[in-house]
Order: sequence, then C-alpha cells, then structure tokens
Amino acid sequence: MKIGSHDTASRVIVIAEIGNNHEGNLDVAQQLVREAARCGVDAVKFQTFKAEHFVRPADTARMAQMRRFELKPEEFTALARLAKSLGLLFISTPLDLGSVNVLQPFVDCFKVASGDSNFYPLLARVADTGRPLIISTGVSDLAQVQETLRFVRQRWAQRSVSPEFAVLHCVSSYPVPDEQANLRSIPFLREQLGCTIGYSDHTQGEEAVVLAVAIGAQIIEKHFTLDHNFSEFRDHKVSADPLGMRSLVQRIRKVEGFLGVFDKKLQPCEATVIAAIRRSVVAATDLPAGHRIESVDLMWMRPAGGLQPGEEDLLIGKVLRRAVQSGDLLSLSDAS
Repeated sequence: MKIGSHDTASRVIVIAEIGNNHEGNLDVAQQLVREAARCGVDAVKFQTFKAEHFVRPADTARMAQMRRFELKPEEFTALARLAKSLGLLFISTPLDLGSVNVLQPFVDCFKVASGDSNFYPLLARVADTGRPLIISTGVSDLAQVQETLRFVRQRWAQRSVSPEFAVLHCVSSYPVPDEQANLRSIPFLREQLGCTIGYSDHTQGEEAVVLAVAIGAQIIEKHFTLDHNFSEFRDHKVSADPLGMRSLVQRIRKVEGFLGVFDKKLQPCEATVIAAIRRSVVAATDLPAGHRIESVDLMWMRPAGGLQPGEEDLLIGKVLRRAVQSGDLLSLSDAS
C-alpha cells in the first residue's frame, strides 16, 4: 500500500494512534504529534466526530465524555499542517458522515473503525473520496470483512477509481488478553484477501507488535499517549508512551532487517565461509600413479577447493597420472 511517499513494499508503516488521548485539548494534541515525530513513526492518527451524530442522547455519560473530547474542524486542519511539516502522514477515523467532509481536504488516508465495518453509509462516503483507505476488522469475522471489501470495491468501480487500501487485523478489547491477540489472523487474512495486511494493537507491551511484523504485518497501529497516568480515560493504559513508542519503532526496524526479502539466496556475509564449510573429493588413502580409481579410494573433506560431492563419477574408473597422498584434492587433470 502506498500513502504519499510511504510504501509498505519497502518498509512497515508505523502509525501512532493518538485517537482521543488529547481529550479535546489542542495543545496536548500538538504535543502528541511532536512527540510522535521524535519517536520515528511514519504517521499520526486521530478520530474526528461530532458527538451528537454518533452517540445516543440517552447515553449521557458517553455523550458528555465525547463532547469534551471533540476538536473543531480548524483544529484538525492545524494538526494536519503540523504533522506534514514534521514529515508525518495525517490519518483520521471519521465517526460520522459530516466528518468525512471535514477531513477530505487535508487527510492523507482515511481509517474506518472496527465498529463501523458494516456502517455502509459511512463506507460509501469514504469510498467516494477516492482517498487511500485502511479498514480495521475488530468484532468482524471473515465473512464480514469480505462483505465490507466487496461493498467498497463496488463503490470504487462505479466511480472508476482504484485507491490504495489495507486491512488491519484487530481485536476490539482494551486491553486484549495476550492469548486472544490471535496474530495468525495476519497471514490468514493476507491469503484470503490478497491485499496489504496490518495490525492494530490493543495489547499491553511491545511483544505482539514485534511478532506481528515478523509474520507479515505491513502496517502497525499502536495507541500513543504522553503518560499512561494522564487521566482515567481507558486508552492511556493500553497506549505506548514516548519512551515505549521509540523503543517499539526501533524494534520494528530491527525485525525488518532480520526479515530480509522473500527469496533464498546467498548472503554477502557468507562469501568468505563457503570454501571453509563445503567439501571436496579427496584421496581416501595414498595411491600410486597408474592406479585405477575405485569408489573406496575417495572421500570428502573440508575445505572445498576441487571436485564437489556428487562429481565422483568423473574420476571412478580412470587411471591416476600421478601419485597422491591421503587427503590430497583430486581434479580431472589428475586422471585419464
């Protein structure tokens, strides 16, 4: 998947999921963006919404919280400008239809939340923008993921567009118990869907993310906070703080180095040891000139430097032109 100048074919895209950890404070949001950049991530992600457009009024506690967490459209514009000035991609998850319109002028990529993978009016609105799209798959089984992609692709086809897109394996719990992270969904989804697959992490710690990259995740999304104890808001506890995010990015890049390429070829560091650990055909005992070579006259020893194992038949039955000692390398010029 390509987003701007970033391409998962060359390296993992790491997203710092700020989400609502700013709690409605623009200064905190800007500080989070700056800290994320210092940690070495590729992108920051927010949630964009009007509380009254996606929370039922009867849910008074939730409504009060989300109203407190709202940022204004002009504040998102400022955050996007800041992110891009720091070399970061700006991604956001719209949680209502109007927020798609707010984000469209400046967002680099839309993200659909796990809970909205069957919210078809929102999927249609996002798909119609033609912008790159990431879809999260928490609380969805394979059938729902396939239906979501079918709907989005059909919408794109109707408009003759073909944006970049990816699907993230996700388990929607805060935090996710280690034994339920189910990271094997990553290669499974890649096999079933044939597209870029990433991982949206809600576990505590770094292990799940590192393992996800090792088994093929090409996008990593990890919640990000200034401080795990910033407030009682649940997301802070499952987020990486600046120290943790910096460590996580470093570990991801190290794992990428370990993974290499999808191929099997000699590595440059092996060049100097090939001869030392390969074998060549040698004389098993002292043999005089004129001796007709038999299989019992041959053995295989390190280091290599002559005929390889499997080339014995080139010598067997031939007559030695010179006397050889036990362990001497044998070549085709030694016999006729």
